[in-house]
Amino acid sequence: MNLLRTTLSLLGVTIGIFAIIAVFTLVDSLEKSIKDSLSFLGTNNINVEKWPYGFGGGPYPWWKYLQRPYPTYDEFEFLSENVKHAQAITIAASRGGIIAKQGSSSSVDLSLVGTVYEHQNVYEIPISTGRYFTPQEAEAGRNVVVLGSRPAKELFPTGEPIGQDIKIKGLKYHVIGVIKEEGESFMGTPSNDDNIYMPFKSFTKIFYSGARGGVEPSITVKGLESDIGLVELESELRGLMRKKRSLKPKEEDDFALNRPEAIANFIGSTFDVIGFAGGIIGGFSILVGGFGIANIMFVSVRERTNIIGIQKSLGAKNYFILFQFLFESVFLSVIGGGFGIILVWLLSFINLGSLDLVLTFSNIALGLGVSAAIGMASGIIPAAMAARLDPVIAIRTQ
Repeated sequence: MNLLRTTLSLLGVTIGIFAIIAVFTLVDSLEKSIKDSLSFLGTNNINVEKWPYGFGGGPYPWWKYLQRPYPTYDEFEFLSENVKHAQAITIAASRGGIIAKQGSSSSVDLSLVGTVYEHQNVYEIPISTGRYFTPQEAEAGRNVVVLGSRPAKELFPTGEPIGQDIKIKGLKYHVIGVIKEEGESFMGTPSNDDNIYMPFKSFTKIFYSGARGGVEPSITVKGLESDIGLVELESELRGLMRKKRSLKPKEEDDFALNRPEAIANFIGSTFDVIGFAGGIIGGFSILVGGFGIANIMFVSVRERTNIIGIQKSLGAKNYFILFQFLFESVFLSVIGGGFGIILVWLLSFINLGSLDLVLTFSNIALGLGVSAAIGMASGIIPAAMAARLDPVIAIRTQ
């Protein structure tokens, strides 16, 4: 009966720790995968755009922003010449659903990105073969392109793309580079694999920019590492954009300064709520296990009262008796928690597709720490009762 009671109590702790750590591990892995999927947004950047990000929690007042103008190439050049608290600045516009052709081969559902030479200094564009376009090619609006890995494979299944020509919207473009393959992300977010890069001025030969029905350019500014929180850069950009658009002091901004990390922070706060809810659910199981361990310790004190009396008569101090039972309680709880962590570790070997489930050291430490705390809380009263026993009365107890 004692073995059964102990096993059931440990099972309660095991299930509780498993539930908590499994939830935290899943949440951490999901959050990491999603943030990795959003890495294409860049870091330490501020985007100058028409529409602000809608993470305010209330209704999105789209009607306020509908009549705003889009950023322009002229504004990009103005900021490039005047901004001081920045490493690099770029302008980019994109259009999806593009079809590229080469001879009898074609590649569909591509994203055509028009940008400038400085784009590679703001976002990572790893070139596997060939090169990126030069400042001269970008300024002149030459018909050159850098292919993502998918159009490169589909348009040139047996040959080398570099130096060849492709057609987009009936216009001929010269292939000068191919981007390294990135693979599919967890959320299916855009990657360079499906992109075709060309100079911004070449892009506007196909799609007009900044008007109704046209593409929507975005200016991205990469801040200095020393600018903590990008405070100086944001202030500088706001002042320059207001000056460029001749806004009066009382007029509101007719542009948005968006930070890509706001998306990651919003995702992180959402997962914090999910993790908290999972922790509460697992906490009920631990609570049951904790009461079970407390019951075990009360029974243990009662069964070993005579032994406790002998120990105290031989000079054992109260704190020795206290820590003896407290250690047993913590040890039992940690064993149960350890089994729960092992179950989570075994769960990490299950193939979940593109989701990589990783049991981190911090979650292991959390599981063991919670187990130890539950053991401490469950055993403190029985241990205190044992420490306070009168040795004479205790010895006489059968």
